[in-house]
Amino acid sequence: MREHTKVVKIGDRLIGGGNPILIQSMTNTPTEDVNATVAQIQRLEQAGCEIIRCTVPTKEAAAALPEIKKQIHIPLVADIHFDYRMALAAMENGADKIRINPGNIGDIDRVKAVVREAKDRQIPIRVGVNSGSLEKNLVEKYHGVTAAGIVESALDKVKLIEDLGYDNLVVSIKSSDVLMCVEAHDLLSEQTDHPLHVGITEAGTVWSGNIKSAIGLSLILSRGIGDTIRVSLTGDPVEEIKSAKLILRTLGLREGGIEVVSCPTCGRTKIDLISLANQVETMAASYPLNIKVAVMGCVVNGPGEAKEADIGIAGGISEGLLIKKGQIVKKVPEAELLETLRYELDHWESE
Repeated sequence: MREHTKVVKIGDRLIGGGNPILIQSMTNTPTEDVNATVAQIQRLEQAGCEIIRCTVPTKEAAAALPEIKKQIHIPLVADIHFDYRMALAAMENGADKIRINPGNIGDIDRVKAVVREAKDRQIPIRVGVNSGSLEKNLVEKYHGVTAAGIVESALDKVKLIEDLGYDNLVVSIKSSDVLMCVEAHDLLSEQTDHPLHVGITEAGTVWSGNIKSAIGLSLILSRGIGDTIRVSLTGDPVEEIKSAKLILRTLGLREGGIEVVSCPTCGRTKIDLISLANQVETMAASYPLNIKVAVMGCVVNGPGEAKEADIGIAGGISEGLLIKKGQIVKKVPEAELLETLRYELDHWESE
């Protein structure tokens, strides 16, 4: 359970030991393109990203890390595949954490070199195992890719690093099979006290990936498992942050940020509610208010349905209502509904 996992420091952030679950994402820009990478990270920071990961496949990418770190405000994790020298270079250039799979970076001497450098610099290592790269012997042992096989693979790699005298670790086991991923986290949490990085890998597009991630992450997190999360989507990484924040808020694991609720529309709806609700959701993301905003499609049920919200708007025929705590405040033309709500949010703290 997350309250009993070890505390790991990543840059100036802490995960594990009951600390707040932190939201991660990964850049999709070439890391050596400092301007593009920094611009994307800054957008992610603004959206609420708390840890960022960049791929480091080349010396040029590793050399770019110091300049990137100068211009961002969150810890930077270096993602390493195959070449252990890139792990060494990333740490030398200031990576706050590295992500490796010890099974694909070569022989034990290479693993030792990486662990020695991490230990000298007290840089945490994220040990990542993916169901798609499960070792052949474990596939044969478990007669296929299974939750138990994924967990055994991860624990083998954890033991390898622990046996080298280092335990500043974060563990990640991922699968695109949601229920297998949930089962694997149940098994893993019983067998390790290292903090867990949770996510559904290769989840898909913003549409399908959100559904799979919401189901998988909710099942895992609601069991008290997970110390940091990433929602993996094929799309703009900012969408990952928006989704992660909503998942955590919905589960009661995070406060802050406006929760937008809206009705599904019906034949009584006389305004363009779909467009309006989307505009409100986009606008609300920029306000650090811990309130609920309702967007309702008609004046018949709108006030009543919005009574649990702090503030709401409801549409009529070419006009709408501004509602606070279920009470109608005033009528406004349809074209002014969004700006009326914006004004109220701008002045909310002064009320």
